[in-house]
Amino acid sequence: MGPEIQMAAIAFPGLDPVIFKIGPLALRWYGLAYVAGILFGWWYAKALVANGPLWGGASRILPSDIDDFLLWAVAGIILGGRIGYVLFYDLSAYLENPLRIAMLWQGGMSFHGGLAGIIVAMILFARSRGFSPFSLFDVIAASCGIGLFLGRCANFINQELFGKVTDLPWGVVFPASGDGLPRHPSQLYEGLIEGLLLFFVLRILTHRFGKLRFPGFVGGAFLCGYAVSRILVEFVRLPDPQLGYLLGGWLTMGMVLSVPVFLIGLWAMATARNRAPSGVPA
Repeated sequence: MGPEIQMAAIAFPGLDPVIFKIGPLALRWYGLAYVAGILFGWWYAKALVANGPLWGGASRILPSDIDDFLLWAVAGIILGGRIGYVLFYDLSAYLENPLRIAMLWQGGMSFHGGLAGIIVAMILFARSRGFSPFSLFDVIAASCGIGLFLGRCANFINQELFGKVTDLPWGVVFPASGDGLPRHPSQLYEGLIEGLLLFFVLRILTHRFGKLRFPGFVGGAFLCGYAVSRILVEFVRLPDPQLGYLLGGWLTMGMVLSVPVFLIGLWAMATARNRAPSGVPA
């Protein structure tokens, strides 16, 4: 099996996680992916709320609201993502050295934690502005796919979260694995499915089927789509080494955390028509 695997393998392109460095300051692909994803999401969200026909009139959310929410979103993503990783993935190590929690440049962010953080931020912000948190969630959910794609590409460059050994022709040999065997580029799988594919599916829901008129439907579709994508990729992705497989089998923490996300998404879609319409009639 070994020789055949090696013949079919693709060598890792040798990308440096650091784009450039000036003294102690370094610009990394991971940080740039976050910034670019947030900026694209900000621009796209403003375009959505400014497009009246998508809402059946005028959106109750103004482009200026999206401007003001940007800082809330960044805080929710970073704080939630970091706290989620600490609690769900490596709590004992951070309890031994709590100062490591603030060392974001060393990596360690949880999507599920970031999702919880930005949901809390959306609820608080929407209530302060007097519109439905579900409508804001729809807008943000429809806007975050490109950011997810870029983030997973950065994971690939960092040689983290790679997959199991494979003999498929697109298997990649990651030097960080230490064994020279080709593995599933699971970061790219996630980027393509939960990032680009889900982004275009949600765009069809917003632009062709007018689902922004029903608060919570688009956000629920995002939750369901992400959860299914994540669970599927977890079958070929290596679990975090400090956790391994749960219950001694194939179950991973990513799968466990995705199940409630899927159920909440189903509930949000099923109850969307029971909520007040999101648009102001013309």
